[in-house]
Amino acid sequence: MNNNQKEISIVIPAYNEAESLPILCDEIFEVMKNITNNYEVLIINDGSNDTTPAVIENLFKDNSERIIGISLQTNFGKATALKTGFKKARGKIIITMDADLQDDPKEIPNFIAKINEDCDLVSGWKQNRQDSFVKNSSSKFFNFITSLFSKIKLHDFNCGFKAYKNEVARGLDLYGQLHRYIPVIVGNQGYKIAEIPVHHRKRKYGKSKYGPVRFLNGFLDLLTVIVLTKYFRRPAHFFGGLGAIALSSGFIIGIYITYLKFAYGSIQGRLPLFITGILLIMVGVQLISLGLIGEMFVKISGKEDDSYKVKKVVKS
Repeated sequence: MNNNQKEISIVIPAYNEAESLPILCDEIFEVMKNITNNYEVLIINDGSNDTTPAVIENLFKDNSERIIGISLQTNFGKATALKTGFKKARGKIIITMDADLQDDPKEIPNFIAKINEDCDLVSGWKQNRQDSFVKNSSSKFFNFITSLFSKIKLHDFNCGFKAYKNEVARGLDLYGQLHRYIPVIVGNQGYKIAEIPVHHRKRKYGKSKYGPVRFLNGFLDLLTVIVLTKYFRRPAHFFGGLGAIALSSGFIIGIYITYLKFAYGSIQGRLPLFITGILLIMVGVQLISLGLIGEMFVKISGKEDDSYKVKKVVKS
């Protein structure tokens, strides 16, 4: 094994979590005593404006053989913080957890045991979630919609407590709110995903970063993930499918309006419906055309499709 390689890397994105970090690190150190000494803890300061940077410096001074502190220039968001940690992580297994003490480090052995069952990604499931009613309800709705559209059957997509094989984590291109959809991205690359229940604790310090704007952005990013993972190489299937629905709906409305005209001599006050039908036909034609143009660009680019992953090569 390379001397620089670690068995476990624990990546912790942190934004204004000065009070929580020392407690969390002590808990991690205690749990890891019974697992391995060959591990590292990477704390990614995502542009905090409290004393988080100073806390990380002190943690490094006290545990320089374990702690790696990385500070981003400003608050880029959790996805960027995770991506930064993944690039620096040297562990064969990478574990991510939030810095707010709601994730219990005692669950780490369960993640390791599960990923050693030949899983590529193990995602936590906060069965008994210790959050507000609004946050719990919106999370359930979010998970239902994500599962419905992605066809990935998980209970909790956005749980920050996860375990990855190193090559899986380092292959993720995260930005925006895409960290919410890591299981969707990984699943569409053909990797094996598992889910385990985890103990979720109430927030003790600081305040939640949740808000309605993040909720809206999350759904826009869901559309991005689905397009990029399922339709990037076949845009006609996406735009053409939507266009076909619009065109068919407009065509049916047109037939109905034509029937009214010939049967009753007028469209019976259905002018708004008639205009809607025309607009649907126009939108349908445009979407189908956009899909075909997209296919032409994919073909003309002539680039080799390197989005696939090779699992194993057998040769003499």
